[in-house]
Amino acid sequence: MEKRLGIIAIIIYGKKQIEEVNRLISLHNEMVVARQGIPMPQDGLSFISLVVKASMNHINMLTGKLGRLEDIEVKTVITKKAEAQKV
Repeated sequence: MEKRLGIIAIIIYGKKQIEEVNRLISLHNEMVVARQGIPMPQDGLSFISLVVKASMNHINMLTGKLGRLEDIEVKTVITKKAEAQKV
């Protein structure tokens, strides 16, 4: 299956879902190339950005699970081309 590179942006409002978000990301850790978390307690939210490399099915599986959580927003940007073939 073709793999794509992309970025998943996650906004977490409050602290209630942080453990569940981290659990879901850990379950899909094989596709995570890089991760950055920015807590902003003064604003009552946190940001997590993930650079991922996986099939669209796998990326959609993770973002779908995250998107169904209360107080979570998820946006995804995926490259148009599949992973370049190595020569």
